[in-house]
Amino acid sequence: MSPSLPLRHLLLALAVVAVWGTNFVVIKLALGHLPPLLFATLRFTLAALPAVFLLPRPPVAWGNLAAYGLLIGVGQFGVMFVAMNGHISPGLASLVIQLQVFFTIGLAMYFSGERLQRAQWLALLLASGGIAIIILHTDGSTTLLGLALMLLAALCWAGGNLVARQAGRVNMVAYVVWSSLFAAPPLLMLSLLTEGWPAISTGLQAADAYTWLAVVWQALGNSLFGYAAWAWLLARHPAATITPMALLVPLFGMGGAALWLNEGMPAWKLGAAALVISGLALNLLWPQLRSRFRSRPAG
Repeated sequence: MSPSLPLRHLLLALAVVAVWGTNFVVIKLALGHLPPLLFATLRFTLAALPAVFLLPRPPVAWGNLAAYGLLIGVGQFGVMFVAMNGHISPGLASLVIQLQVFFTIGLAMYFSGERLQRAQWLALLLASGGIAIIILHTDGSTTLLGLALMLLAALCWAGGNLVARQAGRVNMVAYVVWSSLFAAPPLLMLSLLTEGWPAISTGLQAADAYTWLAVVWQALGNSLFGYAAWAWLLARHPAATITPMALLVPLFGMGGAALWLNEGMPAWKLGAAALVISGLALNLLWPQLRSRFRSRPAG
């Protein structure tokens, strides 16, 4: 397989990262009407139904599906939606959640005893510098609580990554669909317990066509299209060719928030983004760079 992408495949990859990045703007718009945990409930309900009747259950244990559904549905998206409900701006949310990469590495180290390489320490230091800048500039649009919740969401995403890795090579679309069965019920219970029926009823009555389009976009565009297209690309090209494109997600997220929500982009925010994205890029690309240097003939 060639390391270069045909134009159609490149455009498809860009479409996926654009959907994943601008999804944070869609979330913010829907939260104007729907309570966050109710919104998450609707997202995972639509992700599961009716697709669960059309796709066979992947050959993994029920416990694995349940763990993934709880970590991603409740832990990642439930917590993220709560954070974005007035505690962190969409642009910064799209940036901070990408720290799941380092949480995934940390969890893998804890369970397998692996050690960080020097380049990974530098990558972590760069990303941590970006988070430190965000902490120093928390304001009305981004609070310490919002930042803490987003870091918790990133940690849950990392846990979901390890659970999915244990599942092995499966149809990821079917995996997401079936695991969503375990995400929707606890999200609904949490919504009833913490948001209450009056807020749920009011939110459903206030929801307009754009709100329901946002729910559909979350379930079908962000989850099913995103996972299906990404898996399709990874099946046809080396991971080293496809995965670096995920670095564009926060760029689409921050750009979309600035364009559609008029989110400010002061110098400190751009600096924080540059540090976090640099850390992510170094962590992702250094193995390729190292192998190239080692394969280069001496002299």
